[in-house]
Amino acid sequence: MKTIAIKLPDHLLSEIQNSAAQRGETRSQIMREALELYLKKDKSEGIKSCLDLVRDLAGCVQGPPDLSTNKAHMDEYGR
Repeated sequence: MKTIAIKLPDHLLSEIQNSAAQRGETRSQIMREALELYLKKDKSEGIKSCLDLVRDLAGCVQGPPDLSTNKAHMDEYGR
């Protein structure tokens, strides 16, 4: 197992120490568990599609459903 050094704000270190004391574990165990949970959650969310990101906006615009089917809208296309 490798050792790393990190800088933590006082309030976060205090929370880690309190949690370790309550659970009877070391600070390292608490931080490893927290990192594993964070990384597992991050992986499970996965990469979202563009539609997922703007799903609340889909269908909110009024207008013809598909301009490409109306030849009048294609007259100036490409010019």
